[in-house]
Amino acid sequence: MNVLKLLEELEDIVESGSSIPFANKVLIDRNDVLEIIKEIRIQLPDEIKQAQWIKEERQRILIEAQQEADVILEEANKHIREMVDKDEITKLSTKQAEEIIAQAQTNAKEMRIGAREYADELLATTEGKLMELIEIIKENRSELKGMKG
Repeated sequence: MNVLKLLEELEDIVESGSSIPFANKVLIDRNDVLEIIKEIRIQLPDEIKQAQWIKEERQRILIEAQQEADVILEEANKHIREMVDKDEITKLSTKQAEEIIAQAQTNAKEMRIGAREYADELLATTEGKLMELIEIIKENRSELKGMKG
C-alpha cells in the first residue's frame, strides 16, 4: 500500500470518528491510527528511493545525450576530413561540415535541455508529493497530540 492510500485511510478514520459535541474533537481508535502511521514510516523510504531513481535516471539521460552528441560531432569531423582531401570541393565541404557541426551542437543542446527539464519535472512532482505527505503527517501528529488527555 502506498503512502497516499495510507494517508487517505488515516483521513477516513478521523472523518468517521465519533464527534464530541461543541468541542470540534473526534474520538478515534488509537491502535488503528498508530498502525497506519507505522505503515507510513515503512513506506516513506520507498518514496525516497523512487526520488533517488529519478535523479539517477536524469543523470543517465544526460550522459546518453552527451555520448550521442559526441558521436555526431565525431562523424561530422570525419566527414570534414574526407571532404578536405578533395581539393576542388574544399570550400563546399567546409561549409557543409560547419552546418553539420552546428546542427549536431543544436541537437545535443536540445537533448540535454529536454533531458534536464524532464528529470526536473519528475523531481519537482516527487518533491511536491513528499512535501504534501510531510504536511499531512505533521497535521495529523498535531491533531493526535491535541487529543491526549
